[in-house]
Amino acid sequence: MEAPAPLPPDVLAALPPAVVALIQWQAEQIARLTARVAELQAQLAKNSTNSSKPPSASHPHDKPVVVKPKSNRKRGAQPGHIKHQRALIPTEQCQQVVPCVPTACRGCVPTACRGCGQPLSGTDARPLRHQVWELPDLKPLVSEYQQHRLVCVCGQSTCGQLPEGVPTGQAGPRLIAFSALLMACFRQSKRRAAWFLSMILNQPASAGWMVLLQNRAAAAVERAYEELAAQLPKQPVLHVDESPSKEGSAKAWVWTFVARTFTLFCCATSRAADVPKALLGEDYEGIIHCDRARMYWAFGRLQWCWAHLKRDLQSWIDSPCNTKKRLGRDLMRPTQAMFALWRKVRDDTLSRADFQKQMQAIRVEIDALFLRGYFNALTRSVCRELVQHRECLWRFVDQPGTEPTNNAAEQALRHAVIWRKLSFGTQSTSGSRFVERLLSVIETCRRQSRDIFGWLIRAVQAHFTGKLAPSLLPTV
Repeated sequence: MEAPAPLPPDVLAALPPAVVALIQWQAEQIARLTARVAELQAQLAKNSTNSSKPPSASHPHDKPVVVKPKSNRKRGAQPGHIKHQRALIPTEQCQQVVPCVPTACRGCVPTACRGCGQPLSGTDARPLRHQVWELPDLKPLVSEYQQHRLVCVCGQSTCGQLPEGVPTGQAGPRLIAFSALLMACFRQSKRRAAWFLSMILNQPASAGWMVLLQNRAAAAVERAYEELAAQLPKQPVLHVDESPSKEGSAKAWVWTFVARTFTLFCCATSRAADVPKALLGEDYEGIIHCDRARMYWAFGRLQWCWAHLKRDLQSWIDSPCNTKKRLGRDLMRPTQAMFALWRKVRDDTLSRADFQKQMQAIRVEIDALFLRGYFNALTRSVCRELVQHRECLWRFVDQPGTEPTNNAAEQALRHAVIWRKLSFGTQSTSGSRFVERLLSVIETCRRQSRDIFGWLIRAVQAHFTGKLAPSLLPTV
């Protein structure tokens, strides 16, 4: 229904002043409420494709249905598909080898040939091999150390000392490392981790004991974590991101700093610039990949994430404002062309020199479109910072080692986000130290293709013997 035409001035002049004031007030209220409804509708229209909301935040029924033509292929593997199966291990590595010789009467009497009936004997030089994998009976290995107390003739008692490397508690290095990975890598709660140890490994455990084990694991990797933190200011390029969490009843954030060869997490009760400044220093000269959050503006050289910006452009396209919709569509075309070129650079099918040449026209077009939006009253607010800080959009074009997106930080942070959703954060400072150190170990070992469990066992063993933990920095 269209709005009726406004009352002519002569009609308004004939009305009492109170009625005129009421009409004006109603018109202002209608305009204000109309703008508020449009704002709320725009918020409801936001999803993972046009905002920073993760895909998991959208209900499965809310996702757009992709209409595809029905395929004539049957379900399952297609003709020509390479069969994948578990390879047989060498016979020498099997714990048991059972020969299956043809017999009759359930193995009591040698059988005869099924063709001529003659008795069969001997063995097959190349038998058919069938291997069955099974779990062994899991029992903890318990070592008892008896400390004898000997009394001298003078009456003084002297007690024997534990050997070097023997923990004072009841958990050995492998048990501590395994328990830490259950809680940090496999995201199990303290109670469920204790339940697993008791039910599967026959290792008596409680939720309180799991807290003790996690603190010992955190202490064991402290030195390696601090070594990574000391290397952060020396990195030429970093991907940085953060996600909200909890520490007790206080708000907290899990920060991630992704370098080329390692990843460092930091749990802090602040989202301000003081957190990255404490780790990187006041005068960090490298390039930081990030979103457009203002706490990163304290650093000089930024590369804003084009994946975030692309979702913003989609939100402009979905906007009811025709001016913003047109600007979003005009910007989306060169943005998609830019990503197409970057994929060629990433796949080594396009040199960086050729990429820079082809990007010149795209860069000029995008900058001109942002200027057009900046000088339009309807889009000025969304284009202001993009025009004023346009250099943060293009560092990946000229600087080797940089990328247009901050996907590396978002991928590293995904594990921490899932952990936070399951655990609702930590309950103490010591819990936060365990999370940041173990997540750093897990993600760094993954990036370097290291054995996480083996490294953590060695770190705990070094901690018990008073030695330095193994380094997480790659060896040259």
